[in-house]
Amino acid sequence: MQQRVITIVLLIGLGFGLVTLGSGMAAWRLPDNERGYAPQQPIDYSHRLHAGELGIDCQFCHTGAGQSRHAGIPSSDVCMKCHKFVTSSFAVLQDESKQADAEKRKPQPIISAELRKLYDSLGLDQQLNRRPDVQPQSIPWVRVHNLPDHVYFDHRAHVVVGVTCQRCHGPVESMERVRQFETLSMGWCVNCHRETTAQGIDGKPVNAGTSCAVCHY
Repeated sequence: MQQRVITIVLLIGLGFGLVTLGSGMAAWRLPDNERGYAPQQPIDYSHRLHAGELGIDCQFCHTGAGQSRHAGIPSSDVCMKCHKFVTSSFAVLQDESKQADAEKRKPQPIISAELRKLYDSLGLDQQLNRRPDVQPQSIPWVRVHNLPDHVYFDHRAHVVVGVTCQRCHGPVESMERVRQFETLSMGWCVNCHRETTAQGIDGKPVNAGTSCAVCHY
């Protein structure tokens, strides 16, 4: 009887240990696997709003994606193409307009807290005039997708043949804060090249090489 009780206790303990180990292993990562990495950025830029709700094309901001190896991080000048005029949400601006009409005054510019950071980096005041006492500074964006130095990746080659941004970066248009969606491991890239060569892209044949020299040279 005592032996049976000990056996049952050990089996329960073993089962509990296996469950705990299994749940813990789900969070294990291979070296350099940064899937899910979503660092805090200096400005809470919402891809969900810009690329999703507003439908802004990726290459409107990431102009280098179809022209060079690097997609590039948009400069503040690119942001100001729109945000020289758009300073806050429509609802907030509408409320200010109504309040100004009631008080018989000119509406005051209302700048959102996150957008204020953009203006501060450019040394602009409330009326978007240059402040002579402030030196413009670049925004220290944190890079999300990093490949090893020995890997050569060319955005241009992929964009030109029709590879969508979402194929590698996931549904960015639904992300409030951008995160690494895929592992970007060598195996993942090689499998993608094999599938693309076999199936093509949008009905067009593609020869995506899998030799070492394609990415390592």
